[in-house]
Amino acid sequence: MLEPAIVNGKPVRSSFLHPFKHSIGKEEIDEVVDTLKSDWITTGPKTFKFEEIFFEYVNSKYAIAVNSCTAALHLAVVALGIGNGDEVITTPYTFAATAEVVINSNAKPVFVDVEKDTYNIDPAKIEEKITDKTKAIIVVHYAGHACEMDKIMEIAEKYDLYVIEDAAHAIGSKYKDQKIGSIGDATCFSFYATKNITTAEGGMITTNRGDLADKMRILSLHGISKDAWKRYSSEGSWYYEIAYSGYKYNMSDLQASIGIHQMKKLDQMQKRREEIADMYNKSFGQIPQITIPTVKSYATHAWHLYPIQVNSDLLSINRNEFIEALKAENIGTSVHFIPLHLHPYYKEKYGFKGDDFPNAESLYKNEISLPIYPNMEDKDVEDVISAVKKIIDYYEV
Repeated sequence: MLEPAIVNGKPVRSSFLHPFKHSIGKEEIDEVVDTLKSDWITTGPKTFKFEEIFFEYVNSKYAIAVNSCTAALHLAVVALGIGNGDEVITTPYTFAATAEVVINSNAKPVFVDVEKDTYNIDPAKIEEKITDKTKAIIVVHYAGHACEMDKIMEIAEKYDLYVIEDAAHAIGSKYKDQKIGSIGDATCFSFYATKNITTAEGGMITTNRGDLADKMRILSLHGISKDAWKRYSSEGSWYYEIAYSGYKYNMSDLQASIGIHQMKKLDQMQKRREEIADMYNKSFGQIPQITIPTVKSYATHAWHLYPIQVNSDLLSINRNEFIEALKAENIGTSVHFIPLHLHPYYKEKYGFKGDDFPNAESLYKNEISLPIYPNMEDKDVEDVISAVKKIIDYYEV
């Protein structure tokens, strides 16, 4: 049994520090109330205002607000015609949604191992997985660090493949001087409660392709004509047509009301994330027992996550025990992610086994995501730093 890290029975904090927390203020609350008092609470004028703010921010031509990033990814896959017998290259080091939208479209996810420093898909390993069935590449900008998009886009052009960006972590990220959201065929963002901006639940798809935007918008609401929301307004008509077999993926004005003001605060909240990351980097950068995140010269990091690697060879505890020790100090953490190929479904369906993707497995076994969110005070950050150092001092070998 793990020996407690608490020295003299006193944890670093007297109350628990949550690993994630949303940042909602009066502006969002007032806008939601205004929406509740208006004529529209579902998809309507505030949803379209949110979309406009968003595509202007990421410098894309189009944006479609939906009810989750999973919905966004699924719409992109379907609208690009990916289906039965097709293969889609992606990373195993991601959340369930990235691959399940491929599977749910009757296509096959083909995993490529990640870079050990960025956690992102390794462009050097993509080509060896391309076959005549490959239709697309789904990249994941892990933690808010952009993938090496020039290399990936070159490969896609060479083999005539689509590129979908899973940017669930990456609003505010840049690749070189280009904001994530306007590089691939479609980019999918998440506004889940833990993300850099939130609408409680929600997502957005951006694209520069008008044909793709029109199709995804129609698909997002049962496949019916794109102005279907106007049916109950003075501008609308009772008549509509079904163009595709679609889905119920639309965002409501209630959610968009939150998003409008979250976007106004995004740069400010991003600055605070950068400050916290800088405090961590300065405190942990010279400690051999942990490895801090890498930021490549081409990337502007969104710091959705602050992942550290625990160098267990220099400690008498492993990663799991380190997490329990942090919990004993009242510091909440998480792990991102359990690689998909290690889950029972993927093992049984595709025959994956240990060591298929060694970098992904190594990162998973040693990763801890420390708290990083705008509402953290300096004292909260200092408590995290103190707890990490205290545990290292206590268990170093």
